[in-house]
Amino acid sequence: MIYSEVMWKVYEAKDIAKKLKKTPAQVQRKYKAWVEVIKNGGSKNLKNFSGFKDEKLKGDLRECRSSRLNIQYRVVYKEDRSVKEIYVLKVTAHKYGEV
Repeated sequence: MIYSEVMWKVYEAKDIAKKLKKTPAQVQRKYKAWVEVIKNGGSKNLKNFSGFKDEKLKGDLRECRSSRLNIQYRVVYKEDRSVKEIYVLKVTAHKYGEV
């Protein structure tokens, strides 16, 4: 008998879809690919895809992680490994040089 691993669930903040419509088409496609990768293994699965450059955040967002969608855009999310759920908090343009 073959057992398949339970897929992760991805929940988005209510404004994610609206904000994604304002991003370039390439970012929208990359976000959809990111969601599929996450569904199939959580953040640990992202290490198999170097382009996402997933990392744990610091400071006020220390409970969150960030993945690169392109040179400018990031997806910020929280992960609950105990129930295999991902909570997408925002998709945002990364601002370089801010303190």
